[in-house]
Amino acid sequence: MKQYTDLDVWIKAKELAKDVYQHSKNFPATEQWGITHQIRKAAVSIPSNIAEGCGRNSPKDTLQFLYIARGSAYELETQIYLSADFEYINEKQQGQLLQNVEELKKLLNGFINYYKTLK
Repeated sequence: MKQYTDLDVWIKAKELAKDVYQHSKNFPATEQWGITHQIRKAAVSIPSNIAEGCGRNSPKDTLQFLYIARGSAYELETQIYLSADFEYINEKQQGQLLQNVEELKKLLNGFINYYKTLK
């Protein structure tokens, strides 16, 4: 098995987290403990849960963390929509972030399906 740091799904998740941090650095200071914190937490949760899942001893345990990562991807997607609604990001930024989330969700689903065969 590859190291989790070599997995396309983890690399994509890490890149997305970096993008989210970059885009959210200009959110209003009043949102430091609001959406800024939430969107960053969700973005960081994805690669973190992929890594933790890969460190588990069984495919069943790994799957649980991959499901959590996928849930965080959906949470992040919602927060991107809200950030655009609040006009903290523009349409172009929203579109790029959502496209990256969609690609990541596809990779995660593929990885989940792989682990389901190992159960």
